[in-house]
Amino acid sequence: MRKTPLAATLFALATAGTMSVALPSADAVTTAKASVTQVHSCSTTPKAGYASCYAIHLTNPTTGKSVNARGAAITPNAISGKTPSDIQSAYKLSGLTSGGRTVAIVDAYGYPNAERDLGVYRKQFGLSACTKANGCLTIISQTGSTTSLPATNVGWDQEQALDLDAVSAACPDCKIVLVQAKTASFANLGTAVNTAAKQSGVVAISNSYGGGDAQDTTYAKYYKHSGIAVTASTGDDGYQGASYPASSQYVTAVGGTSLNTSSNARGWTESAWSDAGSGCSSYNTAPAGQSSSVTNCSGRAMADVSAVADPNTGLAVYAPTSATASSWSQYGGTSLSSPIVASVYALSGNTSGYANTKPYAATSGLFDVTSGSNGTCSYWCTAGTGWDGPTGLGTPNGVSAF
Repeated sequence: MRKTPLAATLFALATAGTMSVALPSADAVTTAKASVTQVHSCSTTPKAGYASCYAIHLTNPTTGKSVNARGAAITPNAISGKTPSDIQSAYKLSGLTSGGRTVAIVDAYGYPNAERDLGVYRKQFGLSACTKANGCLTIISQTGSTTSLPATNVGWDQEQALDLDAVSAACPDCKIVLVQAKTASFANLGTAVNTAAKQSGVVAISNSYGGGDAQDTTYAKYYKHSGIAVTASTGDDGYQGASYPASSQYVTAVGGTSLNTSSNARGWTESAWSDAGSGCSSYNTAPAGQSSSVTNCSGRAMADVSAVADPNTGLAVYAPTSATASSWSQYGGTSLSSPIVASVYALSGNTSGYANTKPYAATSGLFDVTSGSNGTCSYWCTAGTGWDGPTGLGTPNGVSAF
């Protein structure tokens, strides 16, 4: 059987509070259109023991200002990207409610304007207010403090904005807990995940970040939460091998698609996003239902399921451009697909046991993605009928698979 190469050097567990990290700088990747650049919010080469967030937004490479996929400027009167109505239509979530269940978002660093920016997003699309005062929004540190929050970091703040808006788009009545780790070390992010799991009402936890493949024997203590759906992004660099925590046997590994309108019965069409992560873990056991005869992986293969991630077909987001200012932009990356799928779990309310096993027993509740690829590897790069690396079993068709 073909063995996958490691995505990156195995990271060592960093001791919280003993390591310093420079604020990540954005890495620009030019798309095929000269007027559009895909900008990664976080460094794409985190140091050992640290994670990178997977948010990407579109800008003009000359001006640095936000643009849509065609290179046109985005203004308050010309917002670009998918809307909540689009997300709910594409994944058959319209009219569904969670009954006020809570989705937790785990990210690094502080985001002082999170409540303000979320308010702008929700007001723009006619969604009910989600504030600290009305109990919809809670923002805490990795230790659970509501007052002693981490220092700000614009790149990770953009990630948080994307996550907050994605949950709002897919599940407008979900409550949201935003847990901010002190730094992007796996020790601090993992501590934040465990804190999220302890919060009242939390049924799903979204993790839009990752590093190289790693062992559950070391890190599962952070991500193993029976009764809570823990989702994780598979990455934004195409087929590179496994990425942790998506390569954990205990989480739902969420890949990415390109989502476009169509004249078909569904009204939408999807293909594998060319940069969606996929791979085979060298360390971890496959979740129940995932068969090596299908995945060609002796252990855990990713993805399990997927949702829109291509920035060119991404979500309209109101996000920071500096420590004080924010504006509209079009965002994607598997950072977008993870909170969408976490929200679908919240809408289903069916998170008993380890929730990543559920889609394998209910594939009729998914849209099978059968076209597109993210590389040239033998097994884990090309979408096709049934399970495949970039898109897993497919994308949500309502909530019956979750």
